[in-house]
Amino acid sequence: MKVPNSSMKVRRRHSGEARRAKKKKKHLSNHRATLECTHPQSVSPDTTLAQKYHQLAAKGHTILKRLKNSVKPVNSAHRHGSPPETNEKPRSGVTSLCHTNGSVEAESQMDEYLEDEEDWRSLAQSLLQNGADGSASSRSPPAAQPDGPEQDAVQLHAELDPGCSRAVLVLHQGQSLTFRGRSLLTCLYGRVEVLGFTIEEGQQPYPVFSPPTNCPLTITAVGNSTASKTKKERRLEAKGIIRKYLPSESRKRLQSQVDSESCVVLLEPLDTPLTRFLASLPEHRDLFGLSSKEIGEQCSILDCPLSAVGLIPLRGSGHGLMTSPSYRNAMKTLVNACAEEPDGCPVILVCGAKNTGKSTFNRHLINTLLNHTASVDYLECDLGQTEFTPPGCLSLSTVTEPLLGAPFTHQRMPQHMVYFGESSCERDLDRYLDSLKFLWRLYSQETPIIINTMGWVKGFGFQVLVDLIRLFSVTHVVQLSYGFTTQCPSLTPAFLQSAHGWQTRPPAQPALGHQSGEQEAPEGHVLLDVQSEFEGAGTTSNMMYHRSNIVRDLALLAYFSQLQSPDPGPIRPLHCFTPYQVSMSAVAMRVTHCEVAPAHVLYAANGSLVGLCCLEEKVGGAGGPVLLSQTPICKCIGFGVLRGVDMARGLYFLVSPVAPSILRQVNCLLLGGIMLPHTLLRVQPGVQGEKPYITTDYSFELSGAGKMKVFKGLLRREHMGGGAH
Repeated sequence: MKVPNSSMKVRRRHSGEARRAKKKKKHLSNHRATLECTHPQSVSPDTTLAQKYHQLAAKGHTILKRLKNSVKPVNSAHRHGSPPETNEKPRSGVTSLCHTNGSVEAESQMDEYLEDEEDWRSLAQSLLQNGADGSASSRSPPAAQPDGPEQDAVQLHAELDPGCSRAVLVLHQGQSLTFRGRSLLTCLYGRVEVLGFTIEEGQQPYPVFSPPTNCPLTITAVGNSTASKTKKERRLEAKGIIRKYLPSESRKRLQSQVDSESCVVLLEPLDTPLTRFLASLPEHRDLFGLSSKEIGEQCSILDCPLSAVGLIPLRGSGHGLMTSPSYRNAMKTLVNACAEEPDGCPVILVCGAKNTGKSTFNRHLINTLLNHTASVDYLECDLGQTEFTPPGCLSLSTVTEPLLGAPFTHQRMPQHMVYFGESSCERDLDRYLDSLKFLWRLYSQETPIIINTMGWVKGFGFQVLVDLIRLFSVTHVVQLSYGFTTQCPSLTPAFLQSAHGWQTRPPAQPALGHQSGEQEAPEGHVLLDVQSEFEGAGTTSNMMYHRSNIVRDLALLAYFSQLQSPDPGPIRPLHCFTPYQVSMSAVAMRVTHCEVAPAHVLYAANGSLVGLCCLEEKVGGAGGPVLLSQTPICKCIGFGVLRGVDMARGLYFLVSPVAPSILRQVNCLLLGGIMLPHTLLRVQPGVQGEKPYITTDYSFELSGAGKMKVFKGLLRREHMGGGAH
């Protein structure tokens, strides 16, 4: 037998290795030459390697030698659900991804696998970008974004679960959704902000209302609060939450849009007695739809999953709340003041002309403060555009829940309320100020308070504004304005030293010769000037839902929607409710807004809105009606409709949503100039013949057909010149 020569083997081996090395060197040289011709002076060896990684990631091959220790090797056959080609058992640390009849464990493993693949894609992409940074000529232009509706359709990541009537929305950090409509919003993962209020995962669902009476609401993603977790862990958590709320097909589409900073929002249809009642009225069936301007501009996205849950997304950036730099600076200053006030709670007064955004600013400020404090007090001084009550009321409320809608969507009983009876105070300024003093004495001074004022900032209205700043010891004045014209003088502390109010006078100046260099001027308040820059600031809109009378009617309709059953069912008209019987001798009555002959008072009150009030003194009569000679300033606990008067039995018939236990406290009915919405009387199904309280045969020439107005505001001769001193 021949013995092989070992030295010959060694020579052959070295010779083969040399040939292979020479061949490999030649191949690499040709490959580099090709790359240099294709991308001259722009591609580095790292970039070339990154391109290979990118190609492998695109093909699904995730076993890369360069980072072999940090990747989980996975058989591609397992990824597609087919059996492996060999009988080798997977080694320790290798995850099998074969299907297990759609189990949660298998889907979780698949998510983890896809996360690894996504990591490789992002790594390859980053290497490609780093390699291309050296030369500007090698950078490819950014992909053009589609304009118009296509762009918004791509940015909106939402899927619908038709079986459960709910939609899941994914927003990336900083992304926002502006919408019309109404819905019940729950933050499933991350944090979102709506009109200044931050909603986090684990919190209760919040109703959101965005009718055309106000600017559209916007949901903005503000990222995750779980900074201690890795990006991969956050992505897996978000995808796991989506899995619970959507079927398979839509779930996969939405999960592909999730990144580590995504927020997941659940949106459900919102059906309440208020929405059902307003939808039953012909004038307000489209209340939560688009405004006429938005319809004309075709700025909505109608064919999307969110439409099924009551939301209409708006495309473009010109919608939603528009805030100026001065607006944001004032908001930041007030939040800091509430957090750092050393000598008590800030007293914030918000003023400005009509249509400058006072109400929106107040809601935004309240919501922002509720992120830092449990409650905020609110003093309502605007009789025409009230926030929590029907019009004609002055009230003191403690707000503990965010205000995510127009005023008529959050009507609630305040802690203290006075029924003034008119939408303006110009005929009785003294009673207006005395009513506010009555409420101010009930303020606990333990929480920040926001004072909302009227849009009347000229003449006597400006003098009343000066009174409010002095009477309430205001610490911060937010003065809103628009355009380049001056609506009223700037309310600086120096100006208040010489300005005359309706009831107050400027502080006495020291006499000449008695001034001391050590005497310091009063500290005064902080003035924050805010320039309103939204479209239409300071102008009166002709659109239906921007008219002040329509907004007041909506507040009254929302209040009486409390009569409806909380359970779904047919809407009951006003005449279907059983009224309460009230003895005439047990309650007093007064007409607040005009002079009415005593014999005509009950005729005027029948079928009208009355305030249910509580006098401190006991009321007693001899069986007939008890009429007051002066309008009292007293507590009001709600409202009712005086449906009928029975003179023979001495009874009033009253319909009200107020609970019977509270109604027992009422001993005074105040009739003001706030009228019931006509639609409340016109829409009375089931009535045969003429409807109650409605007639077409009416003559204004009859005696007493018109009310006699008595103006009580211009009684002081020293103020007849008008304007502020």
